[in-house]
Amino acid sequence: MVGGTVSPTSLLVNAAGAALSTARNIPEEYGPHWEGFGKRVGISAVNIAVSNTMEAGLGSVWGEDPRYVRDGEGPFKSRLGHAMRMTFMARYRDGQLHPAYARFIAIPSTNFLSNTWRVDSDATAQRALSRTAFGFLGRLTGNVFKEFWPDVSRKMHGDKSQSPPSFVP
Repeated sequence: MVGGTVSPTSLLVNAAGAALSTARNIPEEYGPHWEGFGKRVGISAVNIAVSNTMEAGLGSVWGEDPRYVRDGEGPFKSRLGHAMRMTFMARYRDGQLHPAYARFIAIPSTNFLSNTWRVDSDATAQRALSRTAFGFLGRLTGNVFKEFWPDVSRKMHGDKSQSPPSFVP
């Protein structure tokens, strides 16, 4: 899970969230400046690391594989559906997709647990629920990026050796 915690996708999503929170100055205690941005990135990175570790640990006991595997073929709509589905599903030892129970436990648990090390204005149940929603949104964003970026990158660099799939819905 280290790759998922410090991957370019994870770091980008983390930085974008911290930038938005810095622009909105939430929580106010950190301030709307570079130092506040750094604090937000740091606490988010810790949350992601704890959540990924918890998900991997619980998932391994239950036979869940939390890694995202690209569909890589077919129409845009189908591939987007795959990315969305895999936000809430995981492949199990039996090779079948089942609900990602470890993820359903890890993301909310980590966000409520992190209330113990957050500033008071950010350590509320409402904020933990909001962070939980953003945790799943971040997972979806990462899945979409992993699904489509290889094709976009290949197209941008003019690699014609493998035609990218159609992006027509």
